[in-house]
Amino acid sequence: MESVFYLLDAAPYGSEKAFGALNAAAVSLDRMDVTLGLYGDGVYLVTAGQDSTELGLPNLSDILYSYGELKVLVHEPSLVERGLFEETLIETIELADEEDFLEAMENSDCVILF
Repeated sequence: MESVFYLLDAAPYGSEKAFGALNAAAVSLDRMDVTLGLYGDGVYLVTAGQDSTELGLPNLSDILYSYGELKVLVHEPSLVERGLFEETLIETIELADEEDFLEAMENSDCVILF
């Protein structure tokens, strides 16, 4: 089985990148070992209690709950840099330090950046 690491470094709202990364990861699940890696502003995707109704957009963190088999790896230093480490995060994630995050990318057959 091949593996793919989808790397999202953009905020969840304001562009189509997060929605696109989630959709690509979801459709790959039945064929590959899939990891969604959140880095930089991409870590905002895992904050709990998001309310996107005023934006007229779906709540993207709810999509993460819909695909419980999706491995979501969150770059811990990015959380700290943005003051989110003490915030409530969704439960279906795995935190990774710099070394573990890079190792996960290197061990994947391919990395796709969103």
